[in-house]
Amino acid sequence: MSANNGNTPSDFETEQVSIRDYAEKAYLDYSMYVILDRALPHVGDGLKPVQRRIVYAMSELGLKAGAKYKKSARTVGDVIGKFHPHGDSSVYEAMVIMAQPFNYRYPLIDGQGNWGSADDPKSFAAMRYTESKLTAFADVLMAEVGLGTVDWQPNFDGTLDEPTLLPARVPSILLNGTTGIAVGMATDIPPHNLNEVVSACIHLLEKPKATVREINEHVIAPDYPTEAEIITSPQAILDMYETGKGSLKMRAIYTQEQGDIVVTALPHQVSGAKVLEQIAAQMQAKKLPTVIDLRDESDHENPTRLIIVPKSNRIDVQALMSHLFHSTDLEKNYRINLNMIGVNGRPQVKNLVMILKEWLQYRKDTIVRRLEYRLQKILDRLHLLDGLLIAFLNMDEVIHIIRSEDKPKQKLIARFNLSEMQADYVLDTRLRQLARLEELKIKAEQEELAAERDAVQKTLGSDARLKTLIKKELLAVAEEFGDARRSPLVQRDDAVAYTEDDITTVDPITVVLSERGWVRAAKGHDIDPASLSFKSGDTFKLAARGKSNESAVFLDSTGRSYSLPVRLLPSARGQGEPLSGKINPPSGASFKGVMMGGGEDYYLLSTDAGYGFVAKLEDMHANKKAGKALLTVPKGGEVLAPVSAENYSESMLVAISNIGRMLVFPLTDLPVMARGKGNKIMNIPSAKLATREEFMLAVVVLSPKDALMIYAGKRHLRMKLTDLEHYVGERARRGNKLPRGFQKVDSVSIEKK
Repeated sequence: MSANNGNTPSDFETEQVSIRDYAEKAYLDYSMYVILDRALPHVGDGLKPVQRRIVYAMSELGLKAGAKYKKSARTVGDVIGKFHPHGDSSVYEAMVIMAQPFNYRYPLIDGQGNWGSADDPKSFAAMRYTESKLTAFADVLMAEVGLGTVDWQPNFDGTLDEPTLLPARVPSILLNGTTGIAVGMATDIPPHNLNEVVSACIHLLEKPKATVREINEHVIAPDYPTEAEIITSPQAILDMYETGKGSLKMRAIYTQEQGDIVVTALPHQVSGAKVLEQIAAQMQAKKLPTVIDLRDESDHENPTRLIIVPKSNRIDVQALMSHLFHSTDLEKNYRINLNMIGVNGRPQVKNLVMILKEWLQYRKDTIVRRLEYRLQKILDRLHLLDGLLIAFLNMDEVIHIIRSEDKPKQKLIARFNLSEMQADYVLDTRLRQLARLEELKIKAEQEELAAERDAVQKTLGSDARLKTLIKKELLAVAEEFGDARRSPLVQRDDAVAYTEDDITTVDPITVVLSERGWVRAAKGHDIDPASLSFKSGDTFKLAARGKSNESAVFLDSTGRSYSLPVRLLPSARGQGEPLSGKINPPSGASFKGVMMGGGEDYYLLSTDAGYGFVAKLEDMHANKKAGKALLTVPKGGEVLAPVSAENYSESMLVAISNIGRMLVFPLTDLPVMARGKGNKIMNIPSAKLATREEFMLAVVVLSPKDALMIYAGKRHLRMKLTDLEHYVGERARRGNKLPRGFQKVDSVSIEKK
């Protein structure tokens, strides 16, 4: 570099650019490169650049469907050395995906060796071990490359040319689909059925103004390379095709064999081994007690055969599978985003009609280029044949000129009015070929070519003929490669997971509450709650028997009720936990009752003020920790223990006051209520209630077969329903006095028969 003396400008001129502008331009350039040259497919051939280069490189290596297999490393080497200067592993992985029949609906590469499995798609062998060639279907993309149908561009170093697009004879963009992540955008195009797509193309050729709804009658849904069901609603699929965005849901197919559940088809790209791991994890966490065993019996004859063994034949298989669909990959959602590079070279999310119309225009342009290329070949051949015919008819003179002239080419052109191309062709023709040629043969070839020329020109000059040709070629591909739909479209109910109650085993349980409010749950109904170990200074107070999938309802001294699932209660192996730690009763409140059973079970709720009502257990449940106001307690009154009222319509209510009065009347005289104070059971004077001089001591529900036991000190009285006629009266009376010695009753109980 010459020295700069201050007057002469430097050999290197600098340009000042702000970092913001430079970074913005660099990032935009990078993002456009990723979008256009890496991540998104083109609507024309449905391929990303790396896929297009792999297919073209294999074609150039002669690896057509009828050729012998060659090492995959050879193909990868050619691709990265000639067209795609990136990592060999990424190129090989793209190659593997195009060869996997469980990934590609119509594979483009025929692989020999280990190319991965549906359980583990990335378990393929290294490229030095596998061999490959193109499939017959790849010819649908490559057959017309050499027929003037494509534009060519220099490769990365300018030493070779490569096609910018491949002349696909069907809409490959929809047939195999693709996924990709660019900068600021992504694509998720599902695969489709060839027959359905061809049918839609033909319909659109015949009716260019067809709507997406009409085309949806031909392309009813994506068609994955698996037999799992598509359970997305037809309306949702139509919306997806109209907007170019949406989601799709696939569900595994199962059958029942001798009580076992056999899964025979999995959703696209779902691993059977992973599904079994997901189910096993639930079993280990004791969240799936309805399953006792899992087996994988998949083999070559049955690529998918997963065995799920229920605990017994009484298990609801439909509910079990609904839970597994909800909680495992037996049901899977797929995002749909029909984003691609259009014929204008710009990325866009397109609806189904836009995709097919753009591809049909691309196909029409390709066919026009192919016909024009063929027409030029025909015209060139006819031109040569004209010159050859002249030479044949004047063979002796032609031979003389060639033998005697220093520049025979110019002499032939001048003598017979030939073009330079004709003269070269005559001179290049061997003498023995000229001797064999006959005028009739030349004229026959001329007539044949002329007829083909006329046909090609007619086709090029007529839109109707072009459409007919497109249809014919589409149908030919469909006839050769078309197959039945693999993914059935089925309407199914939404999957529902098991609730905590569903997965809890139904066992007999006894809920025990101590005087100090410590609660626990003991297995079985045959235990004696009073014999359990309690904390120092604490004793047994209340117990209720029920099932492990039920909730226990607690009633406190303020008349509020609370409910807790039994599964949340601590085991009776210990001494329990404070009930106040699980619910929030008012300060100073104590618990008066524990109830368990079905929602339709009846209980008698009452206060010692002489009021009460019958309530269903389902009306006592409270969803919040603070409980719910259930029983209104009159001033001066206290809550009595709830009493089970099993035979509501047949039972009698027995009320006994602390001064030895007893009243008996039908239980049906009390209303069934959800909450409140209730009706008057026994007439207790409010003045005497206020001083606690008189109050209702106890209420019991007496069935026809039961006996009433009354205890007063060391005395007890046993009375059947027939012995109580003297005490039967109207509700809200004071009742009649009990026999001498029972003016002060200690307790009352029922003796069940």
